Amino acid sequence: MIFAIILLVLLLISVLGNFTQFVSHALHFNRSFTPGMTREVGPRLEECLLKDNDARSKIAVISVDGIITDRGVDQAGNSMVEVIKAQLNRAKDDERVKAVILKVDSPGGEVMASDEISKAIAKFQSDEPGEAGNPVKRSKPVICSMGSLAASGGYYISAPSRWIVANELTITGSIGVLLHTWNYRGLMDKVGLAPVTYKSGKFKDMLSGERSTNEIPSEERVMVQKLIDDTYDKFKSVVRDGRKYAHEKNKNEGKSLVTNWLDYAGGRVLSGADAFKYGFVDELGDFDKAVERAKSVAGIRKANLIEYRERYDISEFLRMFGQSESAHDLKLDLGMEMPRLQAGKLYFLYLPMAD
Repeated sequence: MIFAIILLVLLLISVLGNFTQFVSHALHFNRSFTPGMTREVGPRLEECLLKDNDARSKIAVISVDGIITDRGVDQAGNSMVEVIKAQLNRAKDDERVKAVILKVDSPGGEVMASDEISKAIAKFQSDEPGEAGNPVKRSKPVICSMGSLAASGGYYISAPSRWIVANELTITGSIGVLLHTWNYRGLMDKVGLAPVTYKSGKFKDMLSGERSTNEIPSEERVMVQKLIDDTYDKFKSVVRDGRKYAHEKNKNEGKSLVTNWLDYAGGRVLSGADAFKYGFVDELGDFDKAVERAKSVAGIRKANLIEYRERYDISEFLRMFGQSESAHDLKLDLGMEMPRLQAGKLYFLYLPMAD
């Protein structure tokens, strides 16, 4: 009964809020005098204080946890990419924010999502031209703090950072590309199921799992491998450019890539200690070390630590009481969460179970 009363009160608040919003929108007319019913989309963020150091300056902490994806990951349907971009924009617009700490604990993920985040970080650190008569608006540094795992796409988004801090036991590296699909023709043959495919061209059914392996044209294998190689070259260029940018900014304080760094960029997993040895990271330490480095690079003595968390309204809160699309899914607990790889999609992903 108590739960029902609480739920009823929440429902009444939601109805009243929606009615108030409806009235306000109904009374609002745009320039052409037509009623407007619009709502701003995208992440709605609020600033939260992580640590109060009684300072005017602030350091914003942006966390990247789990699989990197551009699919909706929160209650409002915003993707990880959208949330991180919104957080970076908030940090750029706040003059009191002097630096950003990118806190990474991820095995990587989708190629496009990783690339968008990487570009957003690089753009955040670029200087902006000032207004007429004003000097150039200087950028704010991004300090990466690697957690237990920052491999493949996790390293891809870390590479553009001004400074990278890793624990000596951090699992990182795994610089490479993965394209995953299934070939189930053998199973189909066993149960007497024969595929019938009509296609407009020789390669229209590329990556289809219905064909036997001897039906796959050799030219197709070459084309798929070229796609992998081109994406891999992009990964290496992001690492090369990111570490070059950091070395030019940090001078002799940071680390530069060793001359034979490509020998360690073939999908090999590195410990934080080895990554430091080969120049993939600048310093060994924990999150507190990254905070000290952020203050040093930004040229400030102390700063409050903040983060931007998503804010939800009552209607989004009530959705949690409903059933999701996967409410009736049968799940098998294997002791770890395996990513759902989509066939035909490229990934920067470290998969310890793949072998």
